[in-house]
Amino acid sequence: MPTDPPKRPHPDDDARARESRRVLDRVDRETETVGRSAGAKMGRRMADHFAGRDAEGAGPHGETDPMEVWGKRIGRALAVPFFVFLLVWLGFTLNWW
Repeated sequence: MPTDPPKRPHPDDDARARESRRVLDRVDRETETVGRSAGAKMGRRMADHFAGRDAEGAGPHGETDPMEVWGKRIGRALAVPFFVFLLVWLGFTLNWW
């Protein structure tokens, strides 16, 4: 049974591979906004916000300060009930209810 000789790489293989990756990345970016729902994106962004993920790696050399992360988490978690309290207080003050 004859064996095929090993294939030699074509000189344009690297250029074609780079072009293919570029095109696939572009297609992925363009279909991301159409293929995913806005609600799922907003939910993920809100979860990241309340988890304090924007504080991770925010140090001067890319390190994460645990106190900053937990401070943001606690502050943002307390902001929600305080906002609800303010809405209720405003509603009773202005006789909306």
